Amino acid sequence: MSIDQLAETALAMVAPGKGIIAIDESNATCAKRFESVGIPNTEENRRAYREMLLTTPNLSQYISGAILFDETLRQKTKDGVPFAEVMRKNGIIPGIKVDKGPQPLAGFPGEVCTEGLDGLRERLKEYASLGARFAKWRAVITIGEDSPSGTCIEANSHALARYAALCQEAGIVPMVEPEIIMDGDHDIDTCMEVTEVVLRSLFGALYDQNVMLEGTILKASMVISGKSCPEQASVEEVAEMTVRCLKSAVPAILPGIVFLSGGQSDEDATAHLNAMNQMGPHPWPLSFSYGRAMQAAALKIWSKDLVGNVAAAQQTVFARAKDNGLAAQGKWKK
Repeated sequence: MSIDQLAETALAMVAPGKGIIAIDESNATCAKRFESVGIPNTEENRRAYREMLLTTPNLSQYISGAILFDETLRQKTKDGVPFAEVMRKNGIIPGIKVDKGPQPLAGFPGEVCTEGLDGLRERLKEYASLGARFAKWRAVITIGEDSPSGTCIEANSHALARYAALCQEAGIVPMVEPEIIMDGDHDIDTCMEVTEVVLRSLFGALYDQNVMLEGTILKASMVISGKSCPEQASVEEVAEMTVRCLKSAVPAILPGIVFLSGGQSDEDATAHLNAMNQMGPHPWPLSFSYGRAMQAAALKIWSKDLVGNVAAAQQTVFARAKDNGLAAQGKWKK
């Protein structure tokens, strides 16, 4: 796939008023979500739940793409239609999570580096043949008394850049996700300092690996107070500091930025995105790639009756997509 085709896909992912739904939970994470609502974590239940999400009527009005787990990309609807085909017909771009998750960083207790580069070239070829047009790799950065270390930031930036280069070689748009974890008692100023350092390191690594930014999407954390910080920043402060941080570290040539919800409440994630877009215009579209903030309410409804509540659960999915689609244009009202 040419750079023009990669760029076209990347721009479609951040089309005005549209964002990405993240349904790429591993089976272990799915088990926790299902356990919270009393649902057995079987392959059929996972398939049925994902079918409910992906077949939500008119979802493509506000959703441009969906990040899938390996299992999900291979699954079909109850009528035997592959999910990737259903998505294409409904105007939703199939994506795939390709990292193998964070592992302890040797020599740096408490810090992690995401693994999954071994065999990635072959996996990407297969995913492309199954219909995936973009991929996602998540790095995990924790703020603590002595962290993150420069080594942790550099190791994760390098892995993200190698992954991105391999994606583009396979004709797949890379979504790079350096997540700054909300856990901790750090204030918003500390979060901003760490986020800026991480983003500068990431884009330096992408440049070193000849990654074409025109065909790349950033999935970013918001600059926000730690969960345990006694002084929580306001919606306006989060929006202002996040935009300032991005403008200082992210090249304008990037097609777009989507935010992760990262443990925020549904409403906070939407309110922060809306406030940022009301401050625009910005060098790039600012949109969303939410998981729990898109699904949590729908899962509770769906779990009560796996058949009878599908329509009600889908209405909730659509409502959340609409709220965030409006927030991506600065038009959401509480």
